[in-house]
Amino acid sequence: MRALKLGGRAAIVVPDNVLFDDGKGRQLRQRLMNWCDLHTILRLPTGIFYAQGVKTNVLFLTRSKEEAPATDATQAVWIYDMRSGAPAYGKTNPLKLSDFGDFVRAFGDDAYGHAKRKDRGEQGRFRRFTRDAIAARGDNLDITWLKDTSDSAEEGLEAPEDIAAAIEGHLSAALEEIRALVEELGNETGIRDAIEEAAE
Repeated sequence: MRALKLGGRAAIVVPDNVLFDDGKGRQLRQRLMNWCDLHTILRLPTGIFYAQGVKTNVLFLTRSKEEAPATDATQAVWIYDMRSGAPAYGKTNPLKLSDFGDFVRAFGDDAYGHAKRKDRGEQGRFRRFTRDAIAARGDNLDITWLKDTSDSAEEGLEAPEDIAAAIEGHLSAALEEIRALVEELGNETGIRDAIEEAAE
């Protein structure tokens, strides 16, 4: 965000917890929406970045043209849910460019996110949420509306390397959550050392 020139744009891959963490996470989201027009969030399918062990999203944003904006540069955020009901992806079923076709059409032809867009409602994958609605949620951007009726992403995995990567991903995510909890509790040495030892 700081590296962007005024009016510059970026797409940033972030884990789910960036969208909902309280404390510093919330402050970061508030600053992001003050400094930048966070116009679009793409919720990626599960299993794309198993090595990191987290579910991920892509934030599309444009830095305000003002040096230090006093008000929200973000007026509304469009969210595309590519995750709910998605097939399991892995080595045997890699994510392909063609899988992004509907998102690209919904995004529109304006790279700054200002193309004419349509909110597809509660049954659709693309929705618009005003800045006021997001503020009422405590600036939590982890917004879902589609019920995911598909099986767990892991149930579609067949290749041993995909299954092993999924297990490693879940363990890594669990360790990250524990580390965050320890940090919140004040970095108590005994707990921190036990976690680091378990991680090895």
